[in-house]
Amino acid sequence: MKRLFTGLTDPGLIRSVNQDAFYNDPDGRFFIVADGMGGHAGGQEASRIATYAIQMHLDKYWASPEQSKILLETAFLEANRAILNDQAAHPERSDMGTTAVVVIFRDEQPYCAHIGDSRLYRLRGAKLDQITEDHTWVARAMKVGDLTPDQARIHPWRHILSKCLGREDLRQVDVQSFDLLPSDRLLLCSDGLTEELPDHLIASYLKGIRACDKAALTLVSAAKDKGGRDNITVVIVGSDSSARAEE
Repeated sequence: MKRLFTGLTDPGLIRSVNQDAFYNDPDGRFFIVADGMGGHAGGQEASRIATYAIQMHLDKYWASPEQSKILLETAFLEANRAILNDQAAHPERSDMGTTAVVVIFRDEQPYCAHIGDSRLYRLRGAKLDQITEDHTWVARAMKVGDLTPDQARIHPWRHILSKCLGREDLRQVDVQSFDLLPSDRLLLCSDGLTEELPDHLIASYLKGIRACDKAALTLVSAAKDKGGRDNITVVIVGSDSSARAEE
């Protein structure tokens, strides 16, 4: 099955610097989105460091006998260590950090790992499922019933992360396998997209636009039309089958 994919990042309408980063493996083996924080230079550097460290680790150990779950966990911990080392060398960036979401296709079984509020979605038919669970204060409040989804979307604490890369106390990374049908589509994105567009609109654009690159451009443009208050990054992954299913 041939994998089709694209990625697009945009600074949005308010921010002068793009602190997001992404990487699509040319062979379609893995995909990375990161959203940095900690000042202009810090956030931009943190997302770049994390994306590069994860890419290098996956490239180096792809053919190893290591289980995919361990491979992803180790890649994230390496990225965390790389950011901490940069913080030590550049004290002016000591508060920088980044979210990250990664999908890998190894032995045709997809796995994802994430930290923070960058997300992985799966579109199946017209149904959009969020595969990852945000590491935020509002996500925890929703889980225990203290907030409704509508309240969470406008809560002043919605951007407060409970986990990110670039922290000394990071010990565990959320990694999971998930099922994927040939007609499914995946979306990796930073919160610059989900802050502006509700899930039903994202699903509509992903379902209605066949070409990955056009769908990515439409999502980014729609987020900017709604305000574009943050950097916006999207990576879309599909297949020949998912493209044909939309015809």
